[in-house]
Amino acid sequence: MDKTMRDLQFATVAIHSHQEPDEKTGAVITPIYQTTTFAQEDAGKHKGYDYSRSGNPTRTALEGCLADLEGGEHGLCFASGLGALTTLSMALFKPGDHIICGDDVYGGTYRFFDKVFRPFGVEIDFIELADLQTVRQAIKPNTKAIFLETPTNPLLKLVDIEAMAALAKEHNLISILDNTFASPYLQQGLKYGIDIILHSTTKYIGGHSDVVGGALVLRDDTYRQVLRFHQNSLGATPDPFASWLTLRGLKTLAVRMKAHCANAMALAEFMESHPNVEQVVYPGLPSHPQHQLARKQMNDFGGMISVRIRGGLDASRTFMKSLKLFTLAESLGGIESLVEHPALMTHASIEPEVRAGLGITDNLVRLSVGIEDIRDLKADIAQALEKAAALAKV
Repeated sequence: MDKTMRDLQFATVAIHSHQEPDEKTGAVITPIYQTTTFAQEDAGKHKGYDYSRSGNPTRTALEGCLADLEGGEHGLCFASGLGALTTLSMALFKPGDHIICGDDVYGGTYRFFDKVFRPFGVEIDFIELADLQTVRQAIKPNTKAIFLETPTNPLLKLVDIEAMAALAKEHNLISILDNTFASPYLQQGLKYGIDIILHSTTKYIGGHSDVVGGALVLRDDTYRQVLRFHQNSLGATPDPFASWLTLRGLKTLAVRMKAHCANAMALAEFMESHPNVEQVVYPGLPSHPQHQLARKQMNDFGGMISVRIRGGLDASRTFMKSLKLFTLAESLGGIESLVEHPALMTHASIEPEVRAGLGITDNLVRLSVGIEDIRDLKADIAQALEKAAALAKV
């Protein structure tokens, strides 16, 4: 972490880290260096940049700021979250290696590990990570890493980050945390001993549903060289404008997350008492089985809620289609509220029997709660639930 940022608060770091006024023009906002190449003083002698895939000043500012916000030493940015995952996997693992991955992860992560990476000869075990003994028993002589999400997507299960990092260190394994759902504002896994943080910056970090991106943040120098090499060699890097848009979104992460969390808590409490809702899953509710763990390792409880609608698939479809302010769409973490059906949308690539075993049922609906006025969001949820209930009674 930049030493000048160590004593500053999160919101201040987000605005100032690696974002000094431009030396040449005095521009307060980091410029978009929209160039593919850079002039060299002599053959092989340049000012730190030679080609924008390899490095670009706008991207450098974003990478440095993300590293400081996560409390890490190095940040690397990519064209998508899956671009970050692919580069990480190609850099650190080889045929014959074994990875332990949480069983309730983003569908794209599951698809990559199971359908893309496994055929290359890498072993993947998807297991429940809440029980450390189960994880310990899954470790093999060829195990190289533990990959976890917390909260998970879409069931919002939590993993004890500190305990998992300690277990990984005990067995000389790489610990990797997908921190997309929480964002660095709510949770910083590196301080608990995690080695590498992964983000889909498309979500809360970008925050405005207008730019796709991904990032890795490293606790120390251990994997810096190999990951930088693969970042450049594989080429899944963001263009300057995407980097600038993400950096712009990052500046307001703190204020946006406060609003997301406040709205989500209010809606979770409202829906939990609603007769047309079978179950509300939200870490901020005392009914969540890991509520105390959430209080321990998160600064707040996030903007994501999963609910089970009474009446099955048809009632769930009616609920989603009846919403007026929650847009039916994939993705999450934007300022606008979204709703989606995991079994039919984000997690459709997971086999039906696997989804059923995890609890991704046909009546499970995932809400990404935006920052609109909570009174309007409550009214929208209420009218949609009434329409779903009317269908269920027919």
